[in-house]
Amino acid sequence: MRVIAGTYRSRRLIAPRGLATRPTSDRLRETLFNVLAPWIDGTVFVDLYAGSGAVGIEALSRGASLVYFVDKAPSAMAAIRSNLAALDIYSGFQLEASNVSSALGGLSAAGIIFLDPPYEAASEYERTLSAIGQNADSLLTPDGIVVAEHSRKTQPAEHHGALKRYRVLEQGDAGLSFYSR
Repeated sequence: MRVIAGTYRSRRLIAPRGLATRPTSDRLRETLFNVLAPWIDGTVFVDLYAGSGAVGIEALSRGASLVYFVDKAPSAMAAIRSNLAALDIYSGFQLEASNVSSALGGLSAAGIIFLDPPYEAASEYERTLSAIGQNADSLLTPDGIVVAEHSRKTQPAEHHGALKRYRVLEQGDAGLSFYSR
């Protein structure tokens, strides 16, 4: 696993040990950031269920002004810290070692929120997207984007409160659903 583009291009990243974390593939991250490119520079980016932190680190590499990494697993937080240190990244991020619902309560005005819960945790998609949709005025900038990575076989619902899905991309076994207000 590596950083695809930007300041930290081609640098290697580690993932937490075990099968509990399924890192977003390099190819899918490249697709994601090709779509998000016009909105990345200077944005506040939230990486929910961050795992290795690869998605948030990619956002930093491409010019995000601030990245929130949210994950409750100690092994994930250790991997994120290790990846940030290996890349000599010491600012422009905040680590939130808590569950996603608690972390959302402390966030405001993100330009992009990315979520990637375990595929088998279908209820996490509904819970998280609904919480964001119900609090979209405080959690998202007016033109903010929410992206959910999911199994190609199970897409999240089209509507979640103020959020409406406007695009779905599929690649391999994974899909990306894009939402806006």
